[in-house]
Amino acid sequence: PYFIDLDQNLYLQACLHSSDPNLKVFVDTCVASPDPRDFNTLAYDIVRNGCPRDSSYATFHSPSSHFARFKFNAFEFISRHPSVYLKCELMVCRLGDYSSRCYRGCTGRSKRDTSS
Repeated sequence: PYFIDLDQNLYLQACLHSSDPNLKVFVDTCVASPDPRDFNTLAYDIVRNGCPRDSSYATFHSPSSHFARFKFNAFEFISRHPSVYLKCELMVCRLGDYSSRCYRGCTGRSKRDTSS
């Protein structure tokens, strides 16, 4: 466990362990939950489909494309849940492939026609 005070910034880094220098890491989705086995019932989206859902979320430049660095503000669900667990999904893409998911960034849902 990692202990942090409420409203304190939590800094995270994800690292791709690969000898291929032509890969890039991108944080696609990061969800918090008080239950490490259930990230659906009582969950909070920090990032979803590359789109920040929490106003305190920010990414940081990294000297290597093998690292994804980001932060958000620590919070609690309800006082009866003493711990918060994170589950993050990362994308790995080819460096320089600007049509890839890593370079497109936030992909919001497209609107659908409501007519019959």
